[in-house]
Amino acid sequence: MDDFNIKQINLDQIDITDLVNESLSEGHRHISRLLEEYSNGENRFSEEGEALFAVFLKDRIIGIGGLNKDPYLKENSIGRVRRLYVLKEYRKLGAGRGLMDRIIQEARKHYTAIVLNTNNPVADKFYSSLGFSNHPTYLNSTHYLPL
Repeated sequence: MDDFNIKQINLDQIDITDLVNESLSEGHRHISRLLEEYSNGENRFSEEGEALFAVFLKDRIIGIGGLNKDPYLKENSIGRVRRLYVLKEYRKLGAGRGLMDRIIQEARKHYTAIVLNTNNPVADKFYSSLGFSNHPTYLNSTHYLPL
């Protein structure tokens, strides 16, 4: 779908209630944790090399995902994909791929590799299709992509 618009966002000015509610109904807590950690200042995606992005369809947010310095590693050359989620009705239409392309583009400016952690077989297939290796090479990660 060509109507997707991906923007860097600040959660203080954006309502992600639809994403939180749908993700919880699917048994995923990571988007509610995103909101909690952003609100309490634990993770605001505001350090050098960090960013939070949303996928918009017109004025509706249909997906979200962020990039952090990997908090589990002492080196600053590894980024971590965090809190990626796309509303169910927009999956397999290119929203997630576009969001990841934007995250990878940003990561290339700051890191030599990016990592992530998932135990979801559908997510594993998605990340593998983007070129991620699913070998546990880095601490607390299931996938990595050299940049």
